[in-house]
Amino acid sequence: MKQVYIPLAIFDNAEFLKSDTPPLHLSENFSSDFRHAKQFLLSYKNNDSTFNSFRREIERFAQYCWFVVKKNMCDMKREDIEEYLLFCQKPPTVWISNQNVPRFIMNKDGLRIPNKKWRPFLIRVSKSENKEGKTPNRRDYQLSEKAFREIFTILNCYYNFLIQEELAQINPIVQIKQKNRFYRSHQTKTKIRRISEFQWKTVIETAERMASSDPDKHERTLFIISILYGMYLRISELTANKRWTPMMNDFAKDHDNHWWFTTVGKGNKERQIAVSPPILSALKRWRKYLELSPALPLPNDNSPLIPKMRGNNAMTDTSHIRKIVQNCFDEAIFVLRKNKLENDAQELSQATVHWLRHTGISEDVKIRPREHVRDDAGHSSSSITDKYIDINLNERHASARKKTIKINSAEDSHGR
Repeated sequence: MKQVYIPLAIFDNAEFLKSDTPPLHLSENFSSDFRHAKQFLLSYKNNDSTFNSFRREIERFAQYCWFVVKKNMCDMKREDIEEYLLFCQKPPTVWISNQNVPRFIMNKDGLRIPNKKWRPFLIRVSKSENKEGKTPNRRDYQLSEKAFREIFTILNCYYNFLIQEELAQINPIVQIKQKNRFYRSHQTKTKIRRISEFQWKTVIETAERMASSDPDKHERTLFIISILYGMYLRISELTANKRWTPMMNDFAKDHDNHWWFTTVGKGNKERQIAVSPPILSALKRWRKYLELSPALPLPNDNSPLIPKMRGNNAMTDTSHIRKIVQNCFDEAIFVLRKNKLENDAQELSQATVHWLRHTGISEDVKIRPREHVRDDAGHSSSSITDKYIDINLNERHASARKKTIKINSAEDSHGR
């Protein structure tokens, strides 16, 4: 029986991906291919999320090219790419992990080496399944349509890079004419994952009650929940990183006495968010708890917006914020179940932190011009914001209620 290759990680984190020397387990035949891929990945080193997404896809593709079909990525043709896509649909189980682990670890000599537990593909279970004690089974792995689209998008970028560097002559991705063989196009809009108005009311009231009963622990919860929803923030926009640290003076007043919040978000793009009166009230309450004065920040107030639980430094760990929000969700789920609202509780149990952003946007497009919501949310185009608009679906369903199957006699005679 032919032995299946068990992958070892090739591409480390950006700060360690400096050497042009390929990993020891890589054949010299692919050393130049390694350097090209590394050069491509490092062009995204200043954006962690983009770098991680691109590294994931380039890593998978490189593993397949170099260790399965034994070809340089530059030499892959259209039919080779199609075979790779089929491989991704059903990779060998030894290529799949059921736990998220780092690619590289430090050995006893202080050297970074590939982590033998890492795999190119990862299977997870939903939040509710995890709470029920269900563990992911590698044999159940399926690549989603979204994941397929990401493969096409990232490999397309990579081959365009190779062409610009005169390392390849054609882009095999654009030669794949029937991409819908691998993923389905949708006539209707993708459903936005969000919580209902009633569920949100339960969440915010739960956060307020938690803050009142234990301010030292939950004033932070209330403020974080409020601004994630009220300003459509991503979780990464609340924590300090290499690009930006959110400070109190990122809330600022213009010459017309309008308050704005400046953030740096996806794609390292800076944007200003219009601050509503309820958010200003939430900020005042948070600053009062932190014993900061005056009630609203001055231009020279460089204190962190979300300080760590201990000390004065800014919070840097997004997982900590996830735990804070999840704790509030869990309390709200308890309240719903106590009131015998099991359906609402089940739906809320599926929610993640990012759903608060989706929910805030979805509620605001009902009452604000979509261009205003678009700019506050940091959407690159209005078509993205349009995905949050339900009014057309509501009108469409309302008109459908007027339809009939049985035609009355007057209409029938007229038809004759």
